[in-house]
Amino acid sequence: MAKKVFVDGSEGTTGLRIFERFEGRNDIEILKIDSELRKDPTERAKLINASDVTFLCLPDAAAIEAVSLCTNPDTIIIDTSTAHRTSDGWTYGFPELDKEHRDAIKTSKRIANPGCHASGFVSLVYPLTKSGMIPADTRLCCFSLTGYSGGGKKKIAEYESNDRDIELSSPRQYGLSQNHKHLKEMQKICGLEKAPLFSPIICDFYSGMEVSVYLYKEMFDKDVTPESINELYREYYKGSKLVKVTKPGIEEELGGFIGSNNLSGKDYLEIIVTGNEDRIIVTSRFDNLGKGASAAAVQSMNIALGFDETTGLVAE
Repeated sequence: MAKKVFVDGSEGTTGLRIFERFEGRNDIEILKIDSELRKDPTERAKLINASDVTFLCLPDAAAIEAVSLCTNPDTIIIDTSTAHRTSDGWTYGFPELDKEHRDAIKTSKRIANPGCHASGFVSLVYPLTKSGMIPADTRLCCFSLTGYSGGGKKKIAEYESNDRDIELSSPRQYGLSQNHKHLKEMQKICGLEKAPLFSPIICDFYSGMEVSVYLYKEMFDKDVTPESINELYREYYKGSKLVKVTKPGIEEELGGFIGSNNLSGKDYLEIIVTGNEDRIIVTSRFDNLGKGASAAAVQSMNIALGFDETTGLVAE
């Protein structure tokens, strides 16, 4: 029997992308809300409680309200907002981090979808802290390049306007006060005592993301090389379908550049290790609308419902 799925906030970028990943699937039934009732709490509550899975693609306050409407103990809520990513009682939806995260997603009724920038950071730093390669008090620096679609419909319209400001043609750094909304989960999930210095940069391309973290040899209590860090990631993510680690020395094959939008339209994340024995750069790249948003949410749903985790996703 097909599982019933409701998307609360289906008009936004994330909601629309979730629907795209349901195309051609006969193992789920979409519960649809009349457009004029999409903000009506009574109608939303009816559909939330009739569903096996409800995706919340809403601003934080609206997501919190939606959770309060759920009285069916069997309904699985997958929240794509920032509201619950560090909340007690919620499972962080990044199954590749370890067996505990994956097992929790299998049984949880409350799953918080990771943020896009945070997905890149966590994929790189969590294996280092969990393995003890770097201590919890390490001060880290992270830069993230993202396509403009991560800003939602308003930002997309701004970038695609015929009379847009010339400044939009250049990369623009933001989060200048070091209070970006993803910082809390980046710090908590990775077990860091201090939040990283984090500089996100929005660029003039639609979708794609590249997150880099910078490592110095002084951070480690033993000698490391790009090759040894690469091997750590390859072992850590061995067998993963949606997190892939490139081979050592790939920078020559890449022509000395790491593009930020190469995985646009793909639903997996790729890790690249470069540098030398003194300074190492670890980079993750992926689609900010894919593994950074909608694909991650669908992956969690697949796991929670017992489907193959890549069903409906572009894993190659």
